[in-house]
Amino acid sequence: MKIEITASRRRALAQTSLLLCLALLCAAYVQLMNPDAFTDAYSPAKKPLPIYCVETGEKKVAISFDAAWGEEKTDEILSILKDRNIKATFFLVGYWVDAYPQRVQQIAEAGHEIGNHSNTHPHMSELSETQIIEELEAVSAKIEKITGKKPDLFRPPYGDYNDRVVTVSRAQGYECIQWDCDSLDWKNLGVDPMVKQVQSKVKEGSIILFHNNSQYITEALPIILDSLLEQGYEIVPVSELIARDHYWIDHTGMQHVSGESGEADAQ
Repeated sequence: MKIEITASRRRALAQTSLLLCLALLCAAYVQLMNPDAFTDAYSPAKKPLPIYCVETGEKKVAISFDAAWGEEKTDEILSILKDRNIKATFFLVGYWVDAYPQRVQQIAEAGHEIGNHSNTHPHMSELSETQIIEELEAVSAKIEKITGKKPDLFRPPYGDYNDRVVTVSRAQGYECIQWDCDSLDWKNLGVDPMVKQVQSKVKEGSIILFHNNSQYITEALPIILDSLLEQGYEIVPVSELIARDHYWIDHTGMQHVSGESGEADAQ
């Protein structure tokens, strides 16, 4: 009796194993015929993501300043950058442009890049498509009127975005830019914490975030820039770091040039 039960169990296990093997073979066949069948819905690369950093074989980084409040440190920041022959990207909010048009012109005349940081600094993910477009176009019109050039980079306030924000901004001609190296200057922790934060996070292809009127920016910025230069980094505006076409963005927000891993162009 015991022998009969064991044999029966063995037959059942054999049948189960056979069915499992058949299922795996079917799945493999479907995957072979349609590689995207199991990945399209779940692949992070298929999600419309901003650029946080760039895969590059060069020792190059970009620095950026968000300007939403205050302007009294602008002269010193521009002087620090000029002394080191460094160009940066300034993301400007519309009401800052309204309040300080002479600063906008000064930044542009110094050869720095100006990006769009929305008109009223809202949480963009809470806006409709029409409202997103209004935020983008209002500040761009103000900047273009002063500088003669319309921005083509956009940084969402608070780093807040969703698929709609990224898709709409790209459709309007803006590349959506985040950062992978936050100086944490907005926390007002002091000079040393800012320096250590950047030194610990920066890497090739990083986009570094500063704020134009943070408490310790003028003391920490020279130390950070000199440290990067001593390490052999080239410091450029965002537009000189990123690729404009034939690229893809992985789930971490790193931009890659297409063709290296078979991914599609800009997601």
